[in-house]
Amino acid sequence: MSGFLLFTFLAGSLLGGADRCAGARPSCQGDPIVEVATPAPSSVWKFSRTQGAKDGESFAAITKTADTTQSDPDFAGLIVRCAPRGKIDVLLALIRPFPPRSRPKVTIAATGGGTLTLDASMAAAGAAVLLPDEVSAFAAGKWQTTPSLSLLVRENDSEIKGVVALNGLREAYHSLLANCGQ
Repeated sequence: MSGFLLFTFLAGSLLGGADRCAGARPSCQGDPIVEVATPAPSSVWKFSRTQGAKDGESFAAITKTADTTQSDPDFAGLIVRCAPRGKIDVLLALIRPFPPRSRPKVTIAATGGGTLTLDASMAAAGAAVLLPDEVSAFAAGKWQTTPSLSLLVRENDSEIKGVVALNGLREAYHSLLANCGQ
């Protein structure tokens, strides 16, 4: 079962239970097995190709899920995708969508310094925030040596916060570029 560690608590494993099962009494045979979830490796960028709205149109993308311990439940992660005419789009994936015509304000703070607030637009029926074109230059450069980003999406009275680790971005970005025109 990938993503999970299975711990079997045996005699003497925890809480000084060494004497509890001495002699392997029958009452110890049904001791509980505890399953503990472990987070997926934070260096994994996933590559995908999805159909576009137009016939024959497709988008190659790399995605990174949010650090769930530091993010709101409505923040899913970061998407970097190939766009038409050789462009690269950067999007923030949301669980709870905003209205499709929303114009949220996004604040991006990189570890080690640098904060930027931008006006964004919506994509994917409000489930993704499309960042302005100039942000793609960060994904192509500075973010590749930045440990993580803290993100804040504001729309009217609603706020969604997220943190995304950027380790592995350099390799994933080059893989994306190699697949953009295909």
